[in-house]
Parts: sequence; structure tokens; C-alpha cells
Amino acid sequence: MGESLEGVPRPMERRLEIPVSITPTDAIRAMRVIGESRGWRMHRIEETTMVHRWAIIVPLAKRARVLGLVVDEGEGEGLSLRSWSYVPGSAGRMSFVSFNVPELFDGLAWESFLCEWLSLQPRCPWKWGFWERSIIGYLLPEFRRSRRQFVREGIDIKHWKNVEAESE
Repeated sequence: MGESLEGVPRPMERRLEIPVSITPTDAIRAMRVIGESRGWRMHRIEETTMVHRWAIIVPLAKRARVLGLVVDEGEGEGLSLRSWSYVPGSAGRMSFVSFNVPELFDGLAWESFLCEWLSLQPRCPWKWGFWERSIIGYLLPEFRRSRRQFVREGIDIKHWKNVEAESE
């Protein structure tokens, strides 16, 4: 387990994909700020991912542009963030973030990073407004799944704090 085809052991990592109410650029910006403050060397990535868009009652497979950052050196070596958004129905945009968390970074270092990343967001990532939910689809499971996944990572979703709001 954990070995590639070439016989060189690959470090284990886990993938965490979360629906969020923030834009992909906000997600990437926060990670870049944290990485620069911690002295990590990083590089950008651009990829695509398959998403499903509903047209009346038929799902259509489309590609969404993915923006990302990968940590090359530092305490978070191997940590990566990918983010994308798409229109799941006829209107409204749904965004996602996907973290690849290396085994050596998991634990307290990961919790500290995630709390700092959340505090740098312009709005609470697991809350959507009434109109946003109405336009996207009020009963989509992504809204509940987002809160559940943040709670599983040890985040207190009842008390979100924004760094910029505190400094004013």
C-alpha cells in the first residue's frame, strides 16, 4: 500500500472535497497568503474536472476549470488546494474546494492551517444566503454536506471569525 508502480514509496494523503460559498479565487488567495507568511515554496496549477449540469431532467457532463496551489517545500510539503465552480442548473453558481492533505501534515498542523485559511475568507464558507440557495436549488444536499465536513475537521461552525472584520 502507498507504493507507486515504480517501486518508490509514495507518501499517503487524504482528499477532502467541500462545497463552499466562496469563490475559487478567494480560496486560492487565502492559501497563498498563508504559504507566503510561513515561507513555503508553492506553484500554481490549472486543470479541469468533470461536473454534471442538469438541463430540464437530463444530466449533462461538462468540464469546469480548476485553479490550484501545491506546496513544494516547507512544513506543508505535499499539501494542495484545488478550487472550481460551475452552474449546476439553470442559474446560480456552486463552488468547491478540494484539499489533498499529506499524512505528515495531518493532525494539529492541518487543524491550525484550516482555521487560519477559514479566518482569511471574506465570508463564512459554509453559509449561503436565502436568495443564493433559492437560485441554486434550496434543497441541494451540498449545503448540509458542507457544514458536516467542516465539523468533521474540528471546526466550530457556530462561531466563524473573519480576520479582516476583527481588525476594523
